[in-house]
Amino acid sequence: MAKQERRCRNLVLVPCPFQGHINPMLQLGTLLHSRGFSITIAHAQFNSPQTSSHPEFVFQSLPDGISSKPDMPREFLVFMSNLNFNCRAPFQEFLTQMIEKQEQQNQQPSIIYDALMYFAETVASHLKLPSIILQTGSVASMLTYHTYPRLRDEGYIPPQDCDSTELVPGLHPLRFKDLPSNTFDDLDDTLQLIDTLSNIGSSSAIIWNSMDYLEQSSLAQYQQKFRVPNFSIGPMHKIASASSSGLLEEDSSCISWLDKRGPNSVIYVSFGSIASVDAKALTEMAWGLANSKQPFLWVLRPDTVHGAEPIDWWLPEDFKETVGERGCTVNWAPQQEVLAHGAVGGFWSHCGWNSTIESVSEGVPMICRPCFGDQKVNTRYIGHVWRTGFELENDLERGKIERAIKRLMVEKEGEEMRQKAAELKVKTEISIKKGGSSYNSLNKLVEHIMSV
Repeated sequence: MAKQERRCRNLVLVPCPFQGHINPMLQLGTLLHSRGFSITIAHAQFNSPQTSSHPEFVFQSLPDGISSKPDMPREFLVFMSNLNFNCRAPFQEFLTQMIEKQEQQNQQPSIIYDALMYFAETVASHLKLPSIILQTGSVASMLTYHTYPRLRDEGYIPPQDCDSTELVPGLHPLRFKDLPSNTFDDLDDTLQLIDTLSNIGSSSAIIWNSMDYLEQSSLAQYQQKFRVPNFSIGPMHKIASASSSGLLEEDSSCISWLDKRGPNSVIYVSFGSIASVDAKALTEMAWGLANSKQPFLWVLRPDTVHGAEPIDWWLPEDFKETVGERGCTVNWAPQQEVLAHGAVGGFWSHCGWNSTIESVSEGVPMICRPCFGDQKVNTRYIGHVWRTGFELENDLERGKIERAIKRLMVEKEGEEMRQKAAELKVKTEISIKKGGSSYNSLNKLVEHIMSV
């Protein structure tokens, strides 16, 4: 009887309220729900997830006191500090009520929280509840952040030149320009957050949306630093049953457009849900795509141009006439479906971790244009470790963009990257099949949750 009761344990999942964090947390919820767990999503009011997409979950909104969208990345640290402070009390009140209701069944909830929502661990520890961390970025990027205190102590940061191509001591293959911070103006605040994240408190394990084969060395180093079980169960979007959890409405009309294109002929362009460009860069992108003569699918969010809306105002007047049916623009695309489509032969991306792992999973090589944070670390690994893409550096200029697209889509170098990407796709498929590393890791995670 006790064993059965533990199997029915409720899990309370606490996502960070950004698209790239919400998606993997809901995917994790789907995986664990399929293993018999009841799932409650305790989420901030800011950027609330679409509850209708997951009728199998219970959603609990936490008052967060957030009145406006932060200017990323400049206001990120202040935003996260306020969010954690404001959500702590309502989360504790909610869990206290939940515990009282479940006492009769001799059950207690377990907490799985995004690492950036560290208030959840404080509350769980106070209430003597088990907790587990979900890391939504790459292992390599998190290791990079954790070396900041050492780099500061040794005088390497802040660097004299943030764009230096010198290798960072002890962080091969990263150069100083690949470090997550665009500037080091907020180094003290960054170090304070890193110190907070380094203290995992009573959390008993760490979950990664990654694969052993992809980040084996980084995983080993992280395991050594944090001596709790690390479960790499990615790519979760390939294991969890598909359902949209996006904050933006997907335009699926682009799939029928892709159906009319030849194999590996289309370059897909998307900079995720946050990154933006200025009007001049958008114009150069438009003409670079047009002049490449390659079919393209371009995601243009309404806020793609920083502080401007709607986007059509910023596209060159004769752009659409020039490209005709060769180009397709949408406000938001069903990205996983797009990358899995046979017509897509390349991905021009900001290289957030979700986009990176989705591209790896489908064997699609990349043009990398990182904007901030872990995107720069991911870009370096794509270009110099996995060798499935290259970085488009410096100012965006139409001639350079045209050459980059041709390099990826039609030249021999691009074909070699496509072959490397195809090899990673096969390794990914093996990892999620029965007996594969991610498959086994998920089973061990379920056993761990049942045992704590």
